[in-house]
Amino acid sequence: MSTEDRPAPRSLAEALRVRDEASLGALLRARPDLVTPVPTDLTQLATRAGTRASVLRALERLDRFALQTAEALAVAGDPATYDEVLGLMAGDAGDPAVSAALPRAVATLREQALVWGGDDRLRLVRTARELLAPSPQHPSPTGLGPTVQEATAGMSPGRIQEIVTTAGLPSTHDSVSAMTALTALFTNRKRMAALLRQAPGESLEVLERLVWGPPYGQVTADPAPRLRWLLDRGLLLPTAPGTVVLPREVALHLRAGRAHRKPEPVPPAVEPASAHRPELVDSTAAGQAYTALATVEELLKDWDGGGPAVLRAGGLSVRDLKRTAVALDVAEPVAAFWVELAYAAGLLASDGEADERYAPTPAYDEWLEQPAAERWARLAGAWLAATRTPGLVGGRDAKERTLSALGPGLDRSAAPEVRHRVLVLLAGLPAGGAPAADSVLARLRWERPLRGPQQDDDLRSRLARWTLSEAELLGVTGRGALSAHGRALLGAPAPRPAEEAPAGPGDKLPVHHRHHEPAVRESLSSAEQAAATAAAARLLAPLLPEPLDHVLLQADLTAVAPGPLERPLADMLGVLADVESKGGATVYRFTPGSVRRALDSGRAASDLHAFLAAHSRTPVPQPLAYLIDDVARKHGRLRVGAASAYVRCDDDAMLNEILADRRAAALRLRRLAPTVLAAQADPAALLEGLRGMGYAPAAESAEGDVLITRAHAHRTPPRTAPEPVPDGPPPPDATLLSAAIRAIRAGDLAATAPRKPAAGGGPVPDGDLPRTSSAETLATMQAAVLTGETLWIGYVNAEGTASQRVIAPIRVEGGFVTAYDHTADEVRTYPLHRVTGVAELADDEG
Repeated sequence: MSTEDRPAPRSLAEALRVRDEASLGALLRARPDLVTPVPTDLTQLATRAGTRASVLRALERLDRFALQTAEALAVAGDPATYDEVLGLMAGDAGDPAVSAALPRAVATLREQALVWGGDDRLRLVRTARELLAPSPQHPSPTGLGPTVQEATAGMSPGRIQEIVTTAGLPSTHDSVSAMTALTALFTNRKRMAALLRQAPGESLEVLERLVWGPPYGQVTADPAPRLRWLLDRGLLLPTAPGTVVLPREVALHLRAGRAHRKPEPVPPAVEPASAHRPELVDSTAAGQAYTALATVEELLKDWDGGGPAVLRAGGLSVRDLKRTAVALDVAEPVAAFWVELAYAAGLLASDGEADERYAPTPAYDEWLEQPAAERWARLAGAWLAATRTPGLVGGRDAKERTLSALGPGLDRSAAPEVRHRVLVLLAGLPAGGAPAADSVLARLRWERPLRGPQQDDDLRSRLARWTLSEAELLGVTGRGALSAHGRALLGAPAPRPAEEAPAGPGDKLPVHHRHHEPAVRESLSSAEQAAATAAAARLLAPLLPEPLDHVLLQADLTAVAPGPLERPLADMLGVLADVESKGGATVYRFTPGSVRRALDSGRAASDLHAFLAAHSRTPVPQPLAYLIDDVARKHGRLRVGAASAYVRCDDDAMLNEILADRRAAALRLRRLAPTVLAAQADPAALLEGLRGMGYAPAAESAEGDVLITRAHAHRTPPRTAPEPVPDGPPPPDATLLSAAIRAIRAGDLAATAPRKPAAGGGPVPDGDLPRTSSAETLATMQAAVLTGETLWIGYVNAEGTASQRVIAPIRVEGGFVTAYDHTADEVRTYPLHRVTGVAELADDEG
């Protein structure tokens, strides 16, 4: 049967039944909740597509113009023609942009099974109409009210006749024909214009206030003359005591036929606010990427011996977050971002001990051994896919509890999609173009308009702003423009060349540089994302600075590292000196305490002199050499061990000096021998007390050997990175989609195939399984083997799930039937005791 000869569908299920595989696949990709679990047939698919939760999800994913089209259909007739919808969208005067965009919007609604039927009978699914149609409790986004017929449903026939005659229409014999005549008057442009020309000016002002909504107003028991004139002619209709409404037909006349004040058929362009040379963008982004690696490494090194404690409710305390922000020299929101990024990348977790603390994971050590570009790619990939949202830290949840870093309640399932979409919009600009944030937000609002109370909490806009700032911190963008390695991270093609290079960083791009949509897929498979991440790392690697093997020692007891240092050099220098300032060059300061720290770790003074001489491009300054020798000379002369604690020294004069010092009173020292003092304090407190007095004691073991103190690297047990919290079921891949469509088609074939009456009984109602006795089932099967007939059976599998199947029996023996299963498109064997019944198909189907 040709498309032209095919009868119009009478339901959504029938409309789905005539779709091809490509169209069904597009529906299931756009609405993945419909395929979880796989429907048994097309009728169940249509039922599921009409449920409130599924329709709400589909409406929330429409762009603004498609949603406006659905809203127009909700106030149009049911069914409506395409021309009627076009009139509501473009108005009486018409709008070329609306006319050009409307076919796409209607096709989108059809594809997502929100609208079905041909252009002459467009029907919005019932649930969508209920959600979008105007009502007193839920006003329509169009601002329109009920129709004349709906508004007068409870009005007395006498009052209806009074309105009709006052409006200049002949009286009728019944209310239905009276309302039909009044509707015809209000929808006739010429007659309606003539009626309004008779209206007082004050009455027209009332209509102007109500025309774009809300259409409801309040009146007293004795309305003013301007309102009485409108009420008498049905231009305002009472809906409840003291409440009137502007009928939909009247509002549409005053609006010149338009359902919306401002249709938006074209998405707002993402305009570049400034432009930079692509090389400058890439180098700036690479610098930020290096800073990101250094910051994450510094954070985890600070927590290397065991980080802050985990709150009882989970997460990081406010005090610990402030301490971390001070250590990283950043603001608290930025510190929360770095902490959450390390957690998302699987480099940081809680250790799970009784005294639970945060610490680096074993994956952190593996990450440190990777090349810098690969380390950045791991961080960027984790950020792009994470649903945890650091921007929420410090806010409140629904129960007014403070949201803490690394704590619960930070997952927002929309975050990965918004991040990806923002970067795709940046990829659509010419290379080096930095967008205005407001234009990005306007585009996102057009693509996912807000409905109802959600407008007060525009999470997507906040996510977009956080994405722009986080991408800059991470080095995905540079100076607000997407970098080459950031573009590769998305799997986006290379940017189109600019015809004119901008003259300066603040220049506006010429017209031919304006936004275009790049060919970037909305989602990548895991293999494709891995390839994109590797490509980003390859592009970034040449831009990162090479690690240096030297520093510049200065006479003021500082060392300047003019760039990143090789890891062994950086580790040793971190023990021997304290970081004084960071930036393009890192400044280290040598102090008695830092030198003592190096000696405590087992280095001798000669080792320190040799290390500095080998790694300095300048001679070792004399003050630094004197500092090392002076601290080494004092280091270890005092020995502290555990008695509870004691002090041992070969110089009894020094012990006399300590006993005479008032600062030693808190240690409660007493002499046991000329060279030994005992203390009523533990060794650690004794060491700290003596160091505070200016001495350089060393800890010793029970055997009298000096204890080497090195930082203990605390690691959690192996941990996996946190899994993103998805926004509903994920889109089905090609394999699942193909299998689901085959299963739905097969189930529909079994459910809709015409059947003969079941053996020994009457016709089987649609949707029920056939029921026959075991003897009748066996006899029908055996007869079908001889005649080659096709049968319809009910079957219950081992899990107790019932299904319908269409089979052609080949062999019946040993309690089993072997048959070609038309629903599965293969030969299968079924136990006869699991067959609930059997019926022959009608002759034309057999």
